[in-house]
Amino acid sequence: MTLPGTLHYFPAPTTQAFCSQCGNPLSRLVPPEDNRERDVCNHCGAVHYRNPLIVVGTVPIWNDQVLLCRRAIEPRYGKWTLPAGFMELAETTAQGALRETDEEAGADVTLGSLFTVLDVPRVNQVHMYFLATVNSERLDPGPESLEARFFNLDEIPWEELSFRTVFHTLQAYLQSRASGQFATHYHSIE
Repeated sequence: MTLPGTLHYFPAPTTQAFCSQCGNPLSRLVPPEDNRERDVCNHCGAVHYRNPLIVVGTVPIWNDQVLLCRRAIEPRYGKWTLPAGFMELAETTAQGALRETDEEAGADVTLGSLFTVLDVPRVNQVHMYFLATVNSERLDPGPESLEARFFNLDEIPWEELSFRTVFHTLQAYLQSRASGQFATHYHSIE
C-alpha cells in the first residue's frame, strides 16, 4: 500500500496496453500504408502514434552571468540545469521556454533567438534552448528547483551539470560569445 504523498510519478512508458479511445486492448502491427509498427486498436481502428517529447528552455543571461537552477526533482536531483522542461499541448516552443523559465527560476526574461536543437534519440526527446536576456536579478524558484542563481561564465559548475544537453548548450554559448557569432547550433546526442 502506498501512503498519501509518497507516490512518485514518472513519464509514461513508450508503449501502451489499452486504447485511449475505446478502452480495448491494443495490438502491435504495421498499419496499412505505414512503414513501422504502431499500437493499434482492432476494435475502433485508432492508431496510437508515439512521437518524441519536446523539451524547451532558455539560456538566461544577466550582466555576463548565466542563470542556472538546482534540480529538486529526479532525475539528477541536486544537479544544476538551465531552466527547461517538457513543452505542453497548445503552446509554442517560445511560450513553453518562457513558462519553464518562470516556473523553475521565477525569472523575468526577454526571449531571443533559438540557440540549440539537440536530438536525444535514446530517450525519445528533442531539446530546444532559446537565448534570453534576464530583465531583473529578482528570482523566485518554483517547487522543481532547490535554488536558482547566477554564475559567472568562468564559474559554471561543469561537473555538477544535470544533462549532456545542458553541457552542450553552455559550451556552444561560450564558443559563440568568444567568436561573436550566435547562430543556431544542432547536435545529436547518442
